[in-house]
Amino acid sequence: MNLHGIERAPDERVNWKTSFPFFLVHALVLFTFVTGITGTAAVIFLVMYWGRMFFITAGYHRYFSHRSYKLGRGMQFVMAFGGGMAAQKGALWWASHHRNHHRYSDTELDLHSPQKGFWWSHVGWILCDKNNAWDADGIRDFNKYPELRFLTKHDWIPPWTAGVACYLIGGWSGLVFGFLGSTVLLWHSTFFINSLAHVMGRRRYATTDTSRNSVFLAFLTLGEGWHNNHHYFQASCRQGFYWWEVDVSYYVIRVLGFFRLAHDIKEPPARVKAAARVRDGQFDQGMFKAYWGKAGAALHNVRLHKSHELDPALLESDPELATRRDQLEELIAQNRAALAEHVANALAHAEELGRLTRRQERQTGTID
Repeated sequence: MNLHGIERAPDERVNWKTSFPFFLVHALVLFTFVTGITGTAAVIFLVMYWGRMFFITAGYHRYFSHRSYKLGRGMQFVMAFGGGMAAQKGALWWASHHRNHHRYSDTELDLHSPQKGFWWSHVGWILCDKNNAWDADGIRDFNKYPELRFLTKHDWIPPWTAGVACYLIGGWSGLVFGFLGSTVLLWHSTFFINSLAHVMGRRRYATTDTSRNSVFLAFLTLGEGWHNNHHYFQASCRQGFYWWEVDVSYYVIRVLGFFRLAHDIKEPPARVKAAARVRDGQFDQGMFKAYWGKAGAALHNVRLHKSHELDPALLESDPELATRRDQLEELIAQNRAALAEHVANALAHAEELGRLTRRQERQTGTID
């Protein structure tokens, strides 16, 4: 029975055997009760969590996935290696899949839409064999660098380097709590952007997906929690569009820019920030599609449930009842197909109307 708006494909299943190391890391953190938590291990934990979170948010996400600012080749390698220490595979794998997510967000082709289930969007998609490979054509701009291909192919090097360093600095406590403990927290905080950030929070902008803004997730992820802002204007390096939306990763990138280590740092124009607001009556296509998908799944489940409730013996003894049931089922299917086509046309017209409205506003100077 499908309980979600989008049903997962047959090949979108978790491989529990190959996923064993992922769960083993979680279990090994329990040895903290044996090693204890030293002062050094606590410092390692904080440095490993916040430091690697920055490399994921500023490097893997804003740089490699969206090119929202520019780096020299040396700093580019630093970002790739630092992100690799987070044990989330290589930069090319991460960015190619993330670009795919934005291209098909909250549709059947989205890798980790919560419309396929919260567990799937949070971690299931990573543990599926289908997503082990990555699309080189989808990230040709960075695939041309041999050092990035090397780090992606040998993605075990950065995390093992970090783990050994933590052990040498802090002993077993530094390794178990400082490195493994911070890694588990880092994993799930990152994964929350794929799962919670599409079901918890507020929507400022009408987008074609279900992205939300959350101050809680922004704190955990150094600014990634302003997810609706990001899905609305992906080219922006700054995801907290306003001063009260704290975006630590952006601030650090600005510091890098001050020292000329980063440049061409993109920000959202005033006219973009002022447009497409839900509160102004902009049609929220993303939420409409999500509700429509869930309603369709619920109707399908009700039909299956009611069909199973009918006594087969009764249907055999009363051919007229069976015929009438089949007619009604066919009529419902036809009406659903017609309604789905109508909704699809309405969504297309609404999207076109939105584009024309924004173009008119720019031409008349209604927005800056």
